[in-house]
Amino acid sequence: MALIWNRSIEWDCEDWRERAACRDTDPDLFFPVGSTGLAVDQIRAAKSICEHCEVKSECLEFALISNQESGVWGGATEDERRRLRRTRLAEQRQAS
Repeated sequence: MALIWNRSIEWDCEDWRERAACRDTDPDLFFPVGSTGLAVDQIRAAKSICEHCEVKSECLEFALISNQESGVWGGATEDERRRLRRTRLAEQRQAS
């Protein structure tokens, strides 16, 4: 049985990236190497930018749908997005 994401945001129709709070930030901030030591501070800094971003939900949805494996997207780390994916898949299984 193939699971299909319910795409609630048309992220490919409107360029939400133009309104992203991170658009003028060094992209390396959002792609820390590891999840301990200095990377913890980097993740915290990236998330603080996401916290007040007007397109945070669009960014997160893009990352989930396009299966972004690394980095901070929509205020969520790789591990947080994996948990969200598992939750969505479980909900889809229960609904069918």
